[in-house]
This record gives sequence, C-alpha cells and structure tokens, in this order.
Amino acid sequence: MTSAAAADPGRIVLLTTSHRVAPGLLSWPAWELLRAADRVYARDGHPLLPYLKEAGVTAAGPAPGATGLMEECAGGRTAVVLAGADGESRLTAELATLAGSGRHTMPALELLPGAYDLPGARLLDLVEVMDRIRAECPWSSTRTHRDLAKHGLEEMYELVEAIEDGDRTELREELGDVLLQVVFHARIAAEDAEEPFDIDDVAGGLVAKLIHRHPHIFGDERADTPEEVRALWLRTKAEEKRRASVTEGVPLGQPALALAAKLAGRARTADLPVEPPVSAGPADFGARLLALAAEAEAAGVDPETALRATARAYRDAIRATETATTD
Repeated sequence: MTSAAAADPGRIVLLTTSHRVAPGLLSWPAWELLRAADRVYARDGHPLLPYLKEAGVTAAGPAPGATGLMEECAGGRTAVVLAGADGESRLTAELATLAGSGRHTMPALELLPGAYDLPGARLLDLVEVMDRIRAECPWSSTRTHRDLAKHGLEEMYELVEAIEDGDRTELREELGDVLLQVVFHARIAAEDAEEPFDIDDVAGGLVAKLIHRHPHIFGDERADTPEEVRALWLRTKAEEKRRASVTEGVPLGQPALALAAKLAGRARTADLPVEPPVSAGPADFGARLLALAAEAEAAGVDPETALRATARAYRDAIRATETATTD
C-alpha cells in the first residue's frame, strides 16, 4: 500500500431506509454501495438483514463507535452503516465531536437515502398508531360505532367551518380529525365477530367504486365536460344502486335544510314534477328562513324539527308521484 493510500481516511456512508417501504426495495445506488463496501454494519434485528444475506452481503453487526469506524475506514476503505429508527443520532454526534476537535483527519461522511416513502405512506403509520391505541387505551378500547357517531358529525361541521373560513392550517387539522374517524371506525369493525372488515377493505371498496364510476378515465366511455361527467356519474350510480325510489340513500339524520335541498335535487334530477308541501315563493330566501326560524324559536318551536317533518312529507310525495308515474 502506498503512503498516499495509507493516508486516505476513507468514507463512512449512513444508509437510511423507510419503515413504510418493504425493506428489500432499496434503490439501485444503495444496492451497488452495499455490494462494493468494505464493511457493512447493521443492528441485530434490522429488517434489511435477510435481504442482505440473499444478495450475498455480509453484515458485521452493530457499528462500533466513531473512533472504531474511523479506524475501519483508514486506508481508503468504505464502511456502510444501516441506520436504525433513530437515524444513528448517537454515532453522528460522536463523529461531529471528533471532527470539531480538529485533531483528526476525518473520513468523508455521506448520507444516502436507500428508500423513499411513496405518497400516502404515512397512512401506514396512522393505522399502526390506531392499532396500538385501540389495544392499550382504556377509553379508546371500549368505544363502539354508536359512541363515535356524534364525534363524526362534529368533525364534519368543523371541517366545513375551516373551509368556509379559508383557514388552511385549520383545514389540514380538521381533515386529519375526519380521517381519524374513518380509521377508528374501521379498526372497531375489524373486531366484529360476524362481519369483520378493516381499513384495507374500506379503501379497496372505495377504489373499486371510483374506477367503476369513472369509465371515461378507466374505461371506454367519453366525457369531455363537467356536465357530461356528472351525467355519466349519475347513470353509473343508478346502475349500481338500482333503487326503487330516488329518495333511497338520502340520510334523514342530516340537518333539515340540507335534507330538503337533497330531496329537491333528487326529484329535479329525476324529472319528477313534485311540488314541495309549502311553496317557496320569491324574495330573499335566506332572510325569510332566518325570520321564520326566529319566529319559531320565539313560539317555543324547534325550527329544525319543523323543517325535518316537512322534508319527510316531501319525500313521501316524491314516492307517491313515482308510483303514479310507474303505474
């Protein structure tokens, strides 16, 4: 070995991987580095160890301290350290201390990401965290679908409020709270003794639905405008549901104003000539509704309950008209 080679301090490569990606799915530069390295260090139980063995790469166990790594790299050698979950913070701190002392010729220190998270990978963390909470938390472990129902409504109202306010920070947080409800319900459902399903079943069903209802993207249909897409969506949905009434699937538990609007929209879309039980009339609808609500409250009447009863009657009128039209 020449004196120049002996003086070469070599290099230390910290290879990071993602626990959200299958351990064998490393980048090509990462595999090339592992095969060419003079020494590879990995903690016991590192998820990549079985794949290293299959690839003919021998791991030398946990990395020694900073001084030991420097000695290993002397003479131009390359040492690769497979980072643990903490990113080898202790080792990097020791190397930084040695470099800062100015008394050592340090090896080149490189950081190589061996695997990258795919979009949506953090959802795996959410599922894992939810599993642990469900198993260990005294409150969460005893919740039922019915217990969580009111929280789902509250979170949706807060999400709508964040959208209306244009607050992007709140929007992101409220979307997370709504997502929590979905994951929580799916985790509870997985424990059902008769009809269990989990978050993968929920996501799989949604994917299948989206593909089926977008035949202009995933199939041979054509829709070039938003109007054509909507018409195609409604037609595809109708073929899926095969409902006896256009009012089926309208949740009667929603706020009365939204319920009335939904029923009216269903009737209009189906071209059913059904008049509401109370004529709408001209003028400023928002002001009139507000005035009526105030009048009802003053008379001791719940306006939400009153409108809900009228909307139910409207639903029955739609069904009666459908029956008459069919006959």
